[in-house]
Amino acid sequence: MKRTLIAAVAGVCLLAGGCGLPLPGGAPSGPGYRVTAEFEDVLDLVPQAAVKVNDVTVGSVEQISLSGWTARVRLRVDDKVSLPGNAVAAIRQSSLLGEKYVALEAPATESPRGRLADGSVVPLSRTRRSAEVEEVLAALGMLLNGGGLAQLKTINEELATALQGREPAARDALQQLDTFVGGLDAQKADIVRALDALDRLTDALSRQRAVIGTALASLAPGLTVLEDQRRQLTASLTALGDLGKVGTQVIAASRDDTLASLKALQPLLDQLVKAGAALPKSLDFLLSFPFPPNVSGAIVGDYVNLGATADLDATTILSNLLVNTAPPAAQTQTQKPASGSQSKPGGSGGATSGNAGSGSSSQKPPVDVPGVIGVLPLSCLPIGGLLPPGWVPPKGCELPKDCKLLAPGAKAPPGSLLPPGGVVPPGTVFPPGTLLPPGTALTPACLLPPATGATNGQQGGLGDVLGGGLLP
Repeated sequence: MKRTLIAAVAGVCLLAGGCGLPLPGGAPSGPGYRVTAEFEDVLDLVPQAAVKVNDVTVGSVEQISLSGWTARVRLRVDDKVSLPGNAVAAIRQSSLLGEKYVALEAPATESPRGRLADGSVVPLSRTRRSAEVEEVLAALGMLLNGGGLAQLKTINEELATALQGREPAARDALQQLDTFVGGLDAQKADIVRALDALDRLTDALSRQRAVIGTALASLAPGLTVLEDQRRQLTASLTALGDLGKVGTQVIAASRDDTLASLKALQPLLDQLVKAGAALPKSLDFLLSFPFPPNVSGAIVGDYVNLGATADLDATTILSNLLVNTAPPAAQTQTQKPASGSQSKPGGSGGATSGNAGSGSSSQKPPVDVPGVIGVLPLSCLPIGGLLPPGWVPPKGCELPKDCKLLAPGAKAPPGSLLPPGGVVPPGTVFPPGTLLPPGTALTPACLLPPATGATNGQQGGLGDVLGGGLLP
């Protein structure tokens, strides 16, 4: 009774299209998608053969057709199976004498991309087949029947003969080769970087091929000239070498004399360094000696123009007569004035100055100081003539700005004048011979500018001089 029921159920299932039983080849039934794989050779693959993924049957072969010299195998794969779009296909054998099947798997040499879907095609570049048993046995038979074993034996014997007695050298060579390969492997990144740089260089050279060709073509005339003058160039280089030898001999022979000459020149050079700017100035003055360099502007024909400024102020003349105006033997200063000072000659006849030259007079009394050439009149001084530190002139008599009398021991600015013995020498805004307390210093503003000797180029008689007509 049970056997009859089972047979009836099986018949009904077969009439109804199957009850989920596997199709021929072991492929499961149910919904799926179709994929076409191209092979160069499908061997003895037949329709309804299994399609496997990781040795699990996931579909079957529906159709095998021929397109030119390429076999096209249409595969039906279960919908539940997900494969990348760049999957590979291979025809394999279940056992040594088993049936053929198609194996699908993800690529091993590249990253998976996309997804295998209905209508996808696996091209020839991603399909392969396994070797047949007949092919393996035929290759083995060829090898065993004189296909190369005898040659391998000869190679082995010759290699043993060559290395016999040289094992340490061969071992050392292998060790050095291992070290060399290890060094290359350690510098793999640098080698790759160098190759990339070389590739960029060759690419740049390739883009500038026309420019390089033009440059090489332009070198041809120059190379031709060098070729024509090769003998002259060789002779000149040889002569230069001989000259170098002679020069070396001369220098070596005269070395002691040269050093002695240089040592003898050292004192002279030291004196020239000490002379500084005085040497060129003296050379300039030597060309017009005994006149100053600017005398050429005053020379007209066979005579020289000379201008003089006479101070005929009665007060100054009287002060020169009453006060001892003899200048001291030397002036003692706290510091040498930056611009230098030059005393004006004093006497009963007044002060005169003038050198032959060109241009207008550069000696002018300060605008804020009344009187002639900047010297205070005698009437501005106290009756006793002694000027104490901090002395302020009376109304109508003004001193230059910043001109002060510094008390003895006070800090004096650079360029101040310390009159020796408290007697004011010529060259200041105070009349020569003015008495100061010993140690009293005059600030730089109290010093008159030095006389330059320049003339204004004006001409006139004694009346013009007395009337001031020749003053600037």
